[in-house]
Amino acid sequence: MGTTIQKIVIGSVLGVSSLWMTQTASASELKKCSTAPIVVTLKNVGKVSYYAQDCAKAWNTQDIRLDFYYTRDIPEWAFKKAATHFLEKNISGFSSKSPLNQITALYRPVKSGDLYSIGYQMQNQKLDLVLNNKPLGSITDPHANDYFKIWFGAAPFNAKLKQQLLN
Repeated sequence: MGTTIQKIVIGSVLGVSSLWMTQTASASELKKCSTAPIVVTLKNVGKVSYYAQDCAKAWNTQDIRLDFYYTRDIPEWAFKKAATHFLEKNISGFSSKSPLNQITALYRPVKSGDLYSIGYQMQNQKLDLVLNNKPLGSITDPHANDYFKIWFGAAPFNAKLKQQLLN
């Protein structure tokens, strides 16, 4: 019985390690393209870094990730309200039935020092949301990368931020 438990524990540890290495390997393919301050109502609340496979290519044609490092506390409702507002502004026909809302529903409040990461894998059309290296959830959908229109769409969260990240 002790041997069986030991095998299960070792198998679980190896499984977690290989999952972490797989995520790290795919993340290492992304290059840091830019970093910019996050400004909300004239207050700097943190910084965001943009990662892509090729910084010279369009964001919507490749794997990408945004890492948001916060220097102030932000309530959960603020993330959800802003995400919904900018998805509605940037996606024609956006509705409450959109799979993108599943990602928005995952937002949690942040404290100074927290890190949100949102990443898109083009090959499998997967969008992941991670808080402090802990996966909160993901969706797989042909339009999953439309979520980045919050920051990169025609009517983005902050036009200066969009310019700083993509240029």
